[in-house]
Amino acid sequence: MLSDIHAFLGTATPQSWIDAALSHPDILLLDHKNCEYKAASNAINLMAKYQEKEALVFALARLAREELAHYEQVMKIIKRRGVELRPLTASRYATGLRKLVRRTAPGMMIDILLISAFIEARSCERFGALAPHLDDELGKFYNGLLKSERRHYQGYLKLAHLYGDAGDIAERIAVIRPVEQALIADPDTEFRFHSGPTA
Repeated sequence: MLSDIHAFLGTATPQSWIDAALSHPDILLLDHKNCEYKAASNAINLMAKYQEKEALVFALARLAREELAHYEQVMKIIKRRGVELRPLTASRYATGLRKLVRRTAPGMMIDILLISAFIEARSCERFGALAPHLDDELGKFYNGLLKSERRHYQGYLKLAHLYGDAGDIAERIAVIRPVEQALIADPDTEFRFHSGPTA
């Protein structure tokens, strides 16, 4: 199932990040919750910004509903496990990727769609990397997220190709990919769902 994800990303999550995730189960769940909320917010913001693009609006409305459902599911797991809700600082990941966004149309929209595809693909890859190491409940849940996250990655790519030029998209992916790879491979000071290995 993940062969296309691995090909798109080009690199796998480092084992040291997996080790850190297993050592920080509370932070893993809390930041996962935050990521689901941010994914829904991203979709809704794009719907508002590009509301004249009908295919985008309908596709991202469905995506936002799914992300909010996942948010609720993670919240229920957090509650069952007695994890204290508390704010977490964001990782550098999304901010680092968004620095690449072009500032003029139509490049801005295409870049946001492609970066969103990378974020969804990396989330999917990390769920797959983590699932075999987790307890039954969380492993089953993360395995269940693989299909939806893969579908979200594919959906963002399809929208980019619907509204953009194939040659430009290929060039932009080649620009974004090494930055994304560095963000998940270089040492980070704090563990987060999209962080690099903690130093």
